[in-house]
Amino acid sequence: MIIRSLELQNFRNYVNAHIDFSEGINILYGDNAQGKTNILEAVYVGATARSHRAGKDREMIRFGEEEAHIKYFVEKRGITDRVDMHLKKNRAKGIAVNGVPLRRLGELFGIANVIFFSPEDLNIIKEGPSQRRKFIDMELCQLDKIYMSNLSHYSRVVMQRNKLLKELDSRDDYLDTLQIWDMQMVRFGAEIIKSRQKFIEELKKILIPVHDSITGEREKIDIFYEPSVTAEEFEESLAKNRARDIKARVSLTGPHRDDLGLSVDGMDIRTFGSQGQQRTAALSLKLSEIEIVRKKTGDSPVLLLDDVLSELDGSRQKKLLDSIDGVQTLLTCTGVDSFVTDRFPLNKIFKITSGNIVSEN
Repeated sequence: MIIRSLELQNFRNYVNAHIDFSEGINILYGDNAQGKTNILEAVYVGATARSHRAGKDREMIRFGEEEAHIKYFVEKRGITDRVDMHLKKNRAKGIAVNGVPLRRLGELFGIANVIFFSPEDLNIIKEGPSQRRKFIDMELCQLDKIYMSNLSHYSRVVMQRNKLLKELDSRDDYLDTLQIWDMQMVRFGAEIIKSRQKFIEELKKILIPVHDSITGEREKIDIFYEPSVTAEEFEESLAKNRARDIKARVSLTGPHRDDLGLSVDGMDIRTFGSQGQQRTAALSLKLSEIEIVRKKTGDSPVLLLDDVLSELDGSRQKKLLDSIDGVQTLLTCTGVDSFVTDRFPLNKIFKITSGNIVSEN
C-alpha cells in the first residue's frame, strides 16, 4: 500500500500544499513548529477520519477559514483510489472516494491502513487505560468495519445512558427506560468484548517473538485482555450494579472500562516496569501492528514516524529500522544529519519551513 500524493488546502498552517511521496522512506525535516507533524496528521485523518491529537475538526482548519480540504491518492494492489475530505467548522465532514460521496464513515476504513508512531506512544504503557483502549480500537476499526460500527453504536448508547442517569433526580419516569439502554449496551458491548479478546490473542502471537528479538530473549513479555466484564456476564452485571450506577450517575460496567495488561517476567510493567521496559514494550506493540495489518490485509500499512527516532536508543532504533523494510514510511526529524543518513536510504527528502514544502531530491 502506497500513498502516492497528498494535497492540502487550509489545513493547519498550510494554505495550499502538494507533495508527491516515494514508495520507500520519505524524510520531512525542519525546525520545530514548521508543519512537519501536520503532514502526518493529514495523512492519518485522511485514512481514519480522526486526528491523533485534535478533538474537533475545527481545530485542524486554518485560522480565519471555514473549511479545510485533504486529498490523497492511495495505491493498493495496482489499483489507485482518490480520497477527498472536507473538514468544516460547524458541520460534519464530507468524504468522497473517486468522486462518490460516502454515506457512512465506516466506508472509509480499509481504503488506506496507516500506523502513527509518536513519542507520546512510548508512554502508552504507563498512561491510563483509556490510552490502551484507544490503541486497540484504532487498529480494530481499520481492520474490521463491523467492530467500528459496534463501537460507534455502543459509545452513543453509553452517552445516552449516562445522560439519563444524571437526570433521574428530576425525572423519576426515566427509570423505566433504563432497561432499554441496558439491552442496547449488552447488544453492542458483548460484540466489542469478543472482538477485543480475539484481537489480543492474535496480537500476543506476534508480540512475543517481536519483543524476544528486541531484548535478545532476556525478558519475556505477556499481554492479556482485562475486560470490565465478560460478554456472557454483561447483562447480569448491569442489572446487579444498577443501584451503584444510579448513585454514581455514570455507567461503571462495560467495555468502556476495559484495560490491556502487560507484564515482563511476571511483573506488571504498567506500574512497576522501568522506563526502558515500558518503551521496549511500546515499540514491540507498534511493530506488532505492522505485522498484524500484513496478516489481516495481505498488504503493508503506511508508517508515520513523528520524531520518534530521537526518543529511542541505538538498539531500539535498529530494530525499528529493520522492521520497516518494504513499508512506505513518512518520517519527521529536525535535521538530515548522520543520525538519519547513516540509517536510511534517502528515497525522498522534503524541507518544511513555515508551511512551505521543498523537495531536495
